[in-house]
Amino acid sequence: MSKFFARLSIKSKLFAIAITSSLFSMLLALLILVTINISDVKRKAQDDLLAVAGLIANRSIAAVMFDDANLAKENLASLANLPDLRSACVYDKQGGLFTALDKPTAACPDSLQGLRTHFDQLSLYVYQPMLVDDEIIGAVYLCSDLSTAFWRELKFVGVVLLVLFVALFITFLLTAPLLNRVAKPIAQLAHTAQKVSRGHDYSLRAEKHSSDEMGILVDAFNDMLDTVETQNKALVSVKNNYQALYDNNPTMVFNLDMDGQIISVNRFGARQLGLGVEELQGCSIFNFAHPEDIGNCNQFLQICRNHPEQVHKLESRIVCRNGNTIWVRETARLVKDENNLPHLLLVCEDITETRRLSEKIAYQASHDELTGLVNRRQFDIHIQNLVLQAQTDDSSHVLCYLDLDQFKIVNDTCGHLAGDELLRQLGEVLRQQVRKMDILARLGGDEFGILMSYCSLEQAVVTGEKLRNAICDFQFAWESRSFSIGVSIGVAPINRSSGNAVDVLKEADAACYAAKEKGRNRVHVFSPDDEELTLRQGEMQWVEKIRLGIEQNRFQLFGQLIVPLTHNHEALHFETLIRYRDDQGKIIPPGAFLPAAERYNMAPPLDRWVIATLFEYLATTPDLLRRLEMCSVNLSGLSLSDQSMLSFIGEQFQKWRIPTEKICFEVTETAAISNLSYARQFMESLRGKGCSFSLDDFGSGLSSFAYLKNLPVDYLKIDGLFVKDILEDRVDLTMVKSINEVAHVMGKKTIAEFVENKSIFDLLQTLGVNYAQGYGIAKPVPLREL
Repeated sequence: MSKFFARLSIKSKLFAIAITSSLFSMLLALLILVTINISDVKRKAQDDLLAVAGLIANRSIAAVMFDDANLAKENLASLANLPDLRSACVYDKQGGLFTALDKPTAACPDSLQGLRTHFDQLSLYVYQPMLVDDEIIGAVYLCSDLSTAFWRELKFVGVVLLVLFVALFITFLLTAPLLNRVAKPIAQLAHTAQKVSRGHDYSLRAEKHSSDEMGILVDAFNDMLDTVETQNKALVSVKNNYQALYDNNPTMVFNLDMDGQIISVNRFGARQLGLGVEELQGCSIFNFAHPEDIGNCNQFLQICRNHPEQVHKLESRIVCRNGNTIWVRETARLVKDENNLPHLLLVCEDITETRRLSEKIAYQASHDELTGLVNRRQFDIHIQNLVLQAQTDDSSHVLCYLDLDQFKIVNDTCGHLAGDELLRQLGEVLRQQVRKMDILARLGGDEFGILMSYCSLEQAVVTGEKLRNAICDFQFAWESRSFSIGVSIGVAPINRSSGNAVDVLKEADAACYAAKEKGRNRVHVFSPDDEELTLRQGEMQWVEKIRLGIEQNRFQLFGQLIVPLTHNHEALHFETLIRYRDDQGKIIPPGAFLPAAERYNMAPPLDRWVIATLFEYLATTPDLLRRLEMCSVNLSGLSLSDQSMLSFIGEQFQKWRIPTEKICFEVTETAAISNLSYARQFMESLRGKGCSFSLDDFGSGLSSFAYLKNLPVDYLKIDGLFVKDILEDRVDLTMVKSINEVAHVMGKKTIAEFVENKSIFDLLQTLGVNYAQGYGIAKPVPLREL
């Protein structure tokens, strides 16, 4: 019943409620009316019949007392006209039937025993005793039929019921429009809601018919539709955006089942593979994996299944429909859908270009860009691997260090482009002469290295000669010019007793240097007891000491006095010298480390340290600065050609505020003439700021006088090799005299070195030399002792 009622419309439900309630009310009223009327009929009938019975009883007392049955019957005869009376009986004192009204409808009971007033269905029985002085002398017993009275009341109830039905019908006719006015807006609201639900058209609105609760409901419904429409538009926009992002995301997004079958894929991923989205659905992801990567992909998915809480990554290859292979970075994890079923979310990012670039960078990081050979960094790794291999299996290997001879001629005469082309061609020549298992590298500049694995020293020497001959036979042509070059080769063994890669490389470098020292264009084999190599290695060890000495201030500045010969005055003039202080505090002279500094390009940083330290000391020692007339500072040939040195000196002058006229820079003659044009520019720049220049070791060169007029120097330091023997050697005396005279003619002052005694001092004074310096005058002392 409830299901049937639930399926009814609002209008039908309202009608059903109205009909049901009306019928129930009418039936309840009818029931109450019938009950009341029947009770009233019974009560009235009983009252009336009891009154009649009482009257007959009073009239019949005498008849019973005198046993006059006729008189009693006459009294009962007055009841004959009562239409509903069925029987009338009079009983004597003994309870027997005394007399009765003759009625065919009912007979009187024979005995008074058990008689009482009561209702029996539609009959009413009334018992009335006859009392005389409270003594029962007889009784009257009447029986009346109530059916006529009941029927009369039922007719009345029927009329009432008919009137109620008519009233109910009229009421329904009057309330139907009202019910319709209530039900119609609800039906229209439901119809609108149904249309919105079916068509998802949130622009529809319900029509408002009143301002009651229904009107409020319609307004609320329309407001809800406004909100839903706004949110739906926003959701549709967001959905479209996300769908666009999903489909056009520059990554391949796959939704896979647990076996790797493709459930869905974005459009970009489908385009990458060269198929449509629908074509890919149901395909296995392994159909597109590179054959060499299928095993890794299987293992990758298995790891994802075993560890669902983690995000997993893998780089693999995918083969597209057109046959192209792309590298992708796969990111995957296990997720669950709305039905709590697990599946794999796989995102593949195309890293083909990144991979190629990475491989290119890795190649460039391990290979020389110019020649395509292995570079120094990678070569060191190969050396270390061979050293470890030799210590593991007691095998023998060889390292060859090649340094080209006369390469600088090509570079200087034809330019760097020609030099680069020469190195490229020589790299190919060397490649053709070595075994495929050998490692050929360019170590920098015009230096090459070859690692010959599992090769004896004798075989390496033979190969070295073959390489030397191949390079000597090679003719390099550039712009109608032809060049021949040579090569110096150092050979160092790699065996169980070899040190690390640095030690082996030092040994080969030292052997190569020895080959150059012996005349170039030859092969030299490293030997631990080779004196030349020992000296070379000693110099190489000083490289690290010099670097640490600069960082840790292990160097110390000394000064040696330079005194005038023509007049005496107290102004201070000295040359700044450098010493090294080792871990034990021992002072080491410059001859031990300056050659290494020059050879391994450590002279410029050392000169910077000297200048910075000297200027700081002078600036923080005002008494010394006040007494100072001139302080000489040595510059190496490498510093003189270092273009950043000029700006560094300017910065130091500006930082410490040292008077420039008190500083004289000493440069050697050979260093100055090696790059004459830049040396001249360098000197003129500092002389323009007030500094002086001194040309050291003058006379040691073969063309000293020819270059002197091109160098803007203020002092000439006569080479001590001429000065120390002028008392015995007339040639040395003539040289010193000539240098002094030429210098004076050119307006330059002279300083004689190696003045070891007073006799030399006096002779130099006679010759007119301006200044003297040497152990005979003063030995070098720390600056604080000057």
